[in-house]
Amino acid sequence: MTDAVEEFLAGGKRLRAGFCFWGHLGGGGADDEAVVTAAASLELFQACAIIHDDVMDGSATRRGQPAVHCRFADLHTASAWQGDPEAFGRGAAILLGDLCLAWSEEMLAGSGLANPAARAVFDVMRAELMGGQYLDLLEQVSGQSTVASALRVATYKSAKYTVVEPLHLGAALAGAPPEVFDTYTAYGMPLGVAFQLRDDVLGVFGDPSVTGKPAGDDLREGKRTVLVAMALETATPAQQELVRRHLGDPCLDEAGVAALREVLTSTGAVGRVEDMIETRTAQALAALDGAPVGEEALQVLRELADAATARSH
Repeated sequence: MTDAVEEFLAGGKRLRAGFCFWGHLGGGGADDEAVVTAAASLELFQACAIIHDDVMDGSATRRGQPAVHCRFADLHTASAWQGDPEAFGRGAAILLGDLCLAWSEEMLAGSGLANPAARAVFDVMRAELMGGQYLDLLEQVSGQSTVASALRVATYKSAKYTVVEPLHLGAALAGAPPEVFDTYTAYGMPLGVAFQLRDDVLGVFGDPSVTGKPAGDDLREGKRTVLVAMALETATPAQQELVRRHLGDPCLDEAGVAALREVLTSTGAVGRVEDMIETRTAQALAALDGAPVGEEALQVLRELADAATARSH
């Protein structure tokens, strides 16, 4: 299990840890090993989230490698153990995700910086993510997704968890004043949504060698994203029927993926989502103008905004 954690943590974009670290420095905190440890605890929390997410979605790959539950299923098969390999894989992955969650809390506490304000942010972040994950599951099974409801999922599953709360955690670790938290909220909310919108586009149109997941995986998993909701708003009856027939089909082939991509493109949904990403990124950057945050941190936050919404990442 520890080998699996070590190998899993070798990849990833480190965005949450980065936002926490620079949120700390921007709030007047020191650049030392303590804040590196505290920020790195978010990588263990992220590992918990995506290990469990892959189990829930039935995803076969992550970061260009077999998903953790598949890794353990393969171990079961190769070892000729008794019972169902897939059940063993799911069980092991759930336990490993739980272990990462426990270790993330231990790591934050062990940093020596976890004051009551920081602990409060960490607690809120965990609850918001779990709520966002449930809303995501609910969207997939209800079949009644709207742009508003998909944006609500993006807010709780991604915007707050990826950008806002890591920044707030860094600020809390530094004992920053309220105006720094206000700046981070104004910057983080639109940027976090833009990040999720970009992820939604890449989940359908991204290069597997870059995203680490097969092209169209979000379509096979039936993700009710803003992109899909926007397409359904303007789709013809025939296009709506095509989406209903193919979205969420785990056996969807390349022809089915291509057909769904055509609907997303021809309805103008892709263009509208790109406009939303651009608008929200601009809002985030505007929130940094004249902000009570150190100049070095401001510059890095501008760079992180570009990294989080890049067309290929």
